[in-house]
Parts: sequence; C-alpha cells; structure tokens
Amino acid sequence: MRVDYNVPLDDEGGITDSSRIEASIPTLRALLDAGATIFLVSHLGRPKEGRDPEFSLRPVADWLAARLERDVHLFQNLPGESGFEEEARQLSAGGVALLENIRFSPGETKNDPGLARALADLADVFVGDAFGVAHRAHASNVGAAEVLVSRGGLALAGHLMEREVESLESKLADPARPFTAVMGGAKISGKIDAIEAILPRVDHLLIGGAMANTFFRALGLETGDSLVEGDRIELAHDLLERGGDRIVLPIDCVVSEEIARGAEALVRDRSEVSPGERIGDIGPQSRELFVRRIRESSTILWNGPMGVFEFPAFREGTFDLARSMAEACDRGALVIVGGGDSAAAAIAAGVAERMSHVSTGGGASLDLLAGKSLPGVEVLRAADGRGAP
Repeated sequence: MRVDYNVPLDDEGGITDSSRIEASIPTLRALLDAGATIFLVSHLGRPKEGRDPEFSLRPVADWLAARLERDVHLFQNLPGESGFEEEARQLSAGGVALLENIRFSPGETKNDPGLARALADLADVFVGDAFGVAHRAHASNVGAAEVLVSRGGLALAGHLMEREVESLESKLADPARPFTAVMGGAKISGKIDAIEAILPRVDHLLIGGAMANTFFRALGLETGDSLVEGDRIELAHDLLERGGDRIVLPIDCVVSEEIARGAEALVRDRSEVSPGERIGDIGPQSRELFVRRIRESSTILWNGPMGVFEFPAFREGTFDLARSMAEACDRGALVIVGGGDSAAAAIAAGVAERMSHVSTGGGASLDLLAGKSLPGVEVLRAADGRGAP
C-alpha cells in the first residue's frame, strides 16, 4: 500500500501534523478487517542518497502502532539489500509493516525497474492511496503497480485516493454557481497551468499572497522589497486582460521592513507601498472584499495562503478567509481546499474539519485541476478498470 506519510517533524522528531497519516486509516482498517497482511511504503522529506536518520519513518511507525493498537514493524533493510526478503517473510499473517523511507533507495525517483520488482515481490495486490505523490511517476507508486498487474495481480485505489479524485475532478466538473477560486502562495509560476485552466470556468478568481505582488507590478504599482517574479509580469498583465473583472486583487496590504516573528506591521493602500517595505498579507479592506465574494459563492476552491500566516502580524488575511469558507460550508456551499499550505492554514485557523474536502496533495491537486494526467492515478485506471477511481 503506497501511502503519503510525508509529515512535518519538530526538532525532537515528534509529528506536528498527523492529518496525512490519519487520512490513510479508513483504507488500512478496511484491509485489516479483510485479513490482509500490509506492507506500507512512503517517503519522508527529500533525503540525499543513502540513509539519513533525520528522515527516518520511525516516528510514523510509532504513531501508527498507537493509533491502530497493534505492532507496526519498521523495516531495517531497504528493497534489494540482503536481509530485506527475510525481514518480509517474518511478518505474520494479518500484520502491518512500514518500509523505511523509500527515498533512501536511489531508484525510487527514477522509477527504477529493479526497485519496482523488489516492491512488487512483496504482495499480490497494490493499493494506491498516496494522492500527494500521484503527480510523480516513481517506483513505489507507479512501477510496482505496473509490475504487479503484469503478473496478474490487482492495482486498486484506496479510499483516500478515490475521495481526492472524486472531489477535485468530478465535483468541480459542473460546479454550482457562483464559483469562486482563491489562489495565493508565493509564485504564479507553480500555479500557472491551474490558473489558465480554471480562469474560464470561475465567476471570481481572488488572488493574494506573494503572487499578488507580480500582478501589482503588472499594474505599474510599487512593491518595495516584496517577492516578485520579474519574468512573469507580462504573463500577469495578460491574465488581467483576459480575466477582466473576474480577477480580484487586494486593494490594501499589510507591510513591514521585514517578514519575521515579532515584526512591526502597517496597513498600506496597494498604491502606497514604499521602497524598502515588504508585503506580508492582504489588508482589512481586501479581507472584507474577499469575504464578501466568498459569502456569495456556492462553490469555493482554495489553494494558497493570503500571507505569511506562520507569523501573527501576517495571518489575519488567511485566517479570515478560512473562517469565511467554513461558514459558507456550514450554509451548504462546497468548499475544497487544495492541499499544501492551504491545508496547514485551515488547520491552524481551527476550521479544517468544517470544510467539504481538504486535499492531502498540493502539487497533485494543482495538476489535476489543470487537466494534467496523474501517473499515480492513471496506473490504477489502466489496470483493466479494476479499482480505478
């Protein structure tokens, strides 16, 4: 079972956000109830080649053991190493094991056939439940499934994968209107395909975060020392022309000489940002404007925070919008949160459980919204239709 246990850890190795692991529990429970013996495969972080204790999945194994109230064996050997097959044979029927960080194996991100075969040798059935890496063609989420199917095995979607695809693909195919998308975060470049795909479909596109700075520059506004993608200013200008009044930009900003904890922040009209200042959040008038659009909407898609919400001085824009989306959801609107920082912000604002759907995959959700093929989904759909989302 390919899962996404790429969770944040504190300096002591404690898990600070277990939501991705928790999201896999329904599939795990279903498999255990059916009597399956389960080998879980995941990555954690971006370790360089070889083992690095900083990126060990030991904290995840301990968390799972407590949550499932059963032993969860953490492999000591990697696929292909001597001792790996013997360790696999020692797992008792109906047991649960977690392989050590699969990215410790150099063939993982290269979709190495040897690594794919070693993983496929473990099982009769492949369960894809790692939506967060569905946009990657790696050995553990694509190669192993292909090998298993070629041997007559099954490749099935887990409950998490099925729910993600249903929410992001099917439910947004014909959205109830007004349909509002909220885009934020640092860069246009990472979201341009999604913006291009969704712009013709939305009634409103609210843009905040550092990516709004590039649009400000396209309008000829001063942005001080704020993050701006200079090579995307012309693109932002083109999007503004095509989007017309459907694109809504902030009208005021929260600025400071530095974006840091404890920084002294001021509110500025977007036309009054001074050289040396940095924009860290949308301002109160912008929050009021954005919240009004959200309250009027029947379908809302959110991807990216409005500011640097990790610091108190720059969190109100993101938190205000998160709370307004939760209220819209309470009234019956469909609210889909597109993973990554947006999911973290919804959790920090205390409203994640009130949203219709909080995706576990930032990059994968953007690719799916942009109409791109996700290798981790397509390998399931190609398995003779068996287990396809």
